[in-house]
Amino acid sequence: MVVSGDYKRRRDPTCAPFEAVDCDVFITEATFGLTVFRHPPDSGEIAKLLRSVAQFPERSHLVGAYALGKAQRVIALLREAGWERPIAVHGALLRLNTLYQDFGVDLGPLIPATTDTGPSFAGEIIVAPPSALADRWSRRFADPVGAFASGWMSIRARARQRGVELPLVISDHADWDELTGTIAELHPGEVWITHGREEALARWCALNGIPARALALVGYEDEED
Repeated sequence: MVVSGDYKRRRDPTCAPFEAVDCDVFITEATFGLTVFRHPPDSGEIAKLLRSVAQFPERSHLVGAYALGKAQRVIALLREAGWERPIAVHGALLRLNTLYQDFGVDLGPLIPATTDTGPSFAGEIIVAPPSALADRWSRRFADPVGAFASGWMSIRARARQRGVELPLVISDHADWDELTGTIAELHPGEVWITHGREEALARWCALNGIPARALALVGYEDEED
């Protein structure tokens, strides 16, 4: 979810934008609820990907993106940036992409990238689940540039740990400015915080005169983005 009045900076063209609604209690996740997390505009990250494709036309670009939501968002952002050529997709994305298109979300021309024989996809973009980047499946492509679309890619150690050559900071979670901006816009009577760095956001709320407390949900700590 991309929140706050600044949603146009980081928005998901495949769904309706977040709309602030007055409330007494506001419940929010805080995956990136620290001041160090300020995600860049998505357009700049997509431009980074397209520059790499232009710079290395002999290589394929394999983009890791979660199958529901993130993959379709990346594809739509590529279309907005002017990429008109077919985008190859992993088989795990085919049915979900079709579902999006059935609901009127135009993802442009897509082709499967699941056959064992065929083109090397040099100079092309392939979108696949992140797990596929390290799988044997990825070896069929021409010297692939491994990219991963995630808010965690702002942490270089995480990118190195996963062997990501081209980190793309594209997140479905709100960053610090979006979290605090939304709470300031709503100014609810109370804020409940879960799934992330509750302490920092609770402290910010206290300094701004808004009662806040953490919710502990078992099994939801430190999930990948």
